[in-house]
Amino acid sequence: MFDHKTYIQRRMLLKKSVKSGLILFLGNEESPMNYPANTYPFRQDSSFLYFLGLDSPGLAAVVDVEAGTDTVLGDDITLEDVIWMGELPKLKDRAAAAGVFLTAPLSKLEETIAEAKKQNRPIHYLPSYRAETMTRLSGLLGTPPQETKKNVSTELIRAVVAQRATKSEEEIAEMEKALAVTHKMYLSAMTSVRPGLYESDIVGAVDGIALAQGLQTAFPTILSMNVHIFHNPYHHNKLQKGRLLVIDSGACSPLGYASDITRTIPVSGVFTQKQREVYEIVLKGQLQAIASMKPGIRHKDIHLATAKTMAAGLKNLGLMKGDIEEAVAAGAHALFFPHGLGHMIGLDVHDMEALGENYVGYDETVSRSPQFGLAYLRMARELRPGFVLTVEPGIYFIPALIDKWNSEKRLTAFIDYAKVEDYRDFTGIRIEDNVLITKDGSRVLGRPIPKKVRDVEKTMAAAKRK
Repeated sequence: MFDHKTYIQRRMLLKKSVKSGLILFLGNEESPMNYPANTYPFRQDSSFLYFLGLDSPGLAAVVDVEAGTDTVLGDDITLEDVIWMGELPKLKDRAAAAGVFLTAPLSKLEETIAEAKKQNRPIHYLPSYRAETMTRLSGLLGTPPQETKKNVSTELIRAVVAQRATKSEEEIAEMEKALAVTHKMYLSAMTSVRPGLYESDIVGAVDGIALAQGLQTAFPTILSMNVHIFHNPYHHNKLQKGRLLVIDSGACSPLGYASDITRTIPVSGVFTQKQREVYEIVLKGQLQAIASMKPGIRHKDIHLATAKTMAAGLKNLGLMKGDIEEAVAAGAHALFFPHGLGHMIGLDVHDMEALGENYVGYDETVSRSPQFGLAYLRMARELRPGFVLTVEPGIYFIPALIDKWNSEKRLTAFIDYAKVEDYRDFTGIRIEDNVLITKDGSRVLGRPIPKKVRDVEKTMAAAKRK
């Protein structure tokens, strides 16, 4: 945990933003895989972690805005818990570590909420992303799930987003810890990959480094020769010479802060000419995007500028044609780059996405576009100091998408479909880093992980010489 003063200060700021009523935080419970005693690794709710810092199941918290009090509700463990799981400090001692000096049994929560309802006091709560939490909320509030979902507090959502979006120095330090382990994960992968192994061999090595440090990965590792399948969970392909391999992974810090890095590397250790040409286009787009990031710039504008840079590169290869400005305005680039440039990252790898993406990445100055590709942009609003974002442009050749657009003769003024057929089996390339917005620019977090063509090839070649 951070120092207790950090959590006190966070809750004080929250009380200033939410003017009245109770703020209810429900912590996560254990989540069974296939029967109650066989659970997934526990992960506390991120907003609960942010404001309370307590990383164990069976907890709730109530912040009373008018009274200025904070209460943690939970139960001390039983002897049976001790036998199976070991000792745990008393609830009052754990709560005190977060600067909370009022505690109560969990059974008191229903009574607390009922009393607030009786007095017609507002009860503020965040959206639920777990069914059991929604069921619990519905029971506490006495409302059907759909009504409970509809009545989430937008006032609380906006207040939480405003606080969590700007990362403090101690939060950045946690993200750097995660990235230090992630650096080791990627060097291990780059020096292990060779034809004849399986994707699962590399996943095991990558995830094993995080586990050996006592950490979890921030999300299930994406590692695949099918780069064009963005969130591919399949790891059973044999690595083949001449193919590309995407690795999209990251560790979580001891306090739950995420990292999220992507590299695309050649299985054989050397890019082909065609792979190198497309790779250099993506890398140029990523480097230019990072260089342009600073306070006051809309992230949507950086996304579109990156799309233009990569579209110009694709035009040089003969894949696109016509006026680049018009092509990007029409969305022609989205055949090759159908996702957003990046997203916020912090306690969640897609930071605060559970609170509603439009609250996180959009505001009254910029709304979500309905255009294919641009509609997937998670972060569009103006950048501010303390924001941390991923920067992850990519170029892909997705056969199903190519066939659909070609059959519809879509945007033929800007796309040469005959030339695109020459790249049908290319799959794709994505490059990603985590970037902090500073007071006058930006800084890539973590130790550099090889991404220039010569550096990737040099790193992979060095492993083969050993």
